Amino acid sequence: MLESLDFLKLFGGFVYLLIGGEFLVRGALGLSKESNIPPVIVGMTVVAMGTSAPELMVSTFSALSGYPGIAIGNVVGSNIANVLLVLGIPVLIYPILTNQEGLSKQTSLMVAVSLLFIVLCLLEPITFWEGVLLVFILVCFLIMTTRGANLVSGLDDPEEELERGLGLPSKPSGIALLIMLGALSLLVGACLVVRGGVGLASSWGVSEAVIGLSLIALGTSLPELSTTIIAALHKSSDVAIGNVVGSNLFNILAILGITAMLTDIPVDPQFLRFDLWVMFAATILLWIFVLAKKTIGRVTGVFFLAAYFSYLYAIY
Repeated sequence: MLESLDFLKLFGGFVYLLIGGEFLVRGALGLSKESNIPPVIVGMTVVAMGTSAPELMVSTFSALSGYPGIAIGNVVGSNIANVLLVLGIPVLIYPILTNQEGLSKQTSLMVAVSLLFIVLCLLEPITFWEGVLLVFILVCFLIMTTRGANLVSGLDDPEEELERGLGLPSKPSGIALLIMLGALSLLVGACLVVRGGVGLASSWGVSEAVIGLSLIALGTSLPELSTTIIAALHKSSDVAIGNVVGSNLFNILAILGITAMLTDIPVDPQFLRFDLWVMFAATILLWIFVLAKKTIGRVTGVFFLAAYFSYLYAIY
């Protein structure tokens, strides 16, 4: 009975997170449109908010609640799932090309940031100033992107949506309501996800870190998965792989950085023994495909999925 209740908390939490993220983005786009803020600035802030808000709320709430394993596990598990699962499923529908302009820069940055993350974990705990460093690097990337360096993927989507103006609130009361509802939904969703995850960890006799690496990471990766599947159906491989690379960068720089600025994050030795290296191996694997400009096809997709489910089996 308690296990079923924890599953309901987890599922309900993910629903609240998805709704909250959508409301927050809608409200922010409406505010930006009415304030005449330059579209490129809107693109940077909305992408950072829209793709990272659910993960950020879960990580910060879990760390502040005394469950740092969920905070780290959410980032590590999401980055593993993004490469092996989020790319593995769409290529069964349509192959993903890796010869897009600027993609080698983006994946090289992803490798460098992942390596920095591992170093910070080895020097644990991850402290305030290390969080400041991660956020500073993110800000530098975003500034360089606005100047045409093409370092972070996906910043054009909110700009196009802003120009269309479809479904955006125009009255101050509507904008304020959406932003308030979005923030509240994210807070409630994060609380439910963390409580449900902790309850399941206790019921199953595993650590909170394992739940963070698997169920919670999978749940917070669902938006990326749905985006890449839709991109595959429309044969838009650049959207699919760009979405994964951008998400992995934001997961480390924004989510971990901001969480560390709020509270020191101790690192479970389990991450140092196994999970961080699986994440890094998946990152290197994608980097090799991009550098070689190889197409990621069905055979590779089956290998990615087999590797992901083997990893889940290993941690349980």
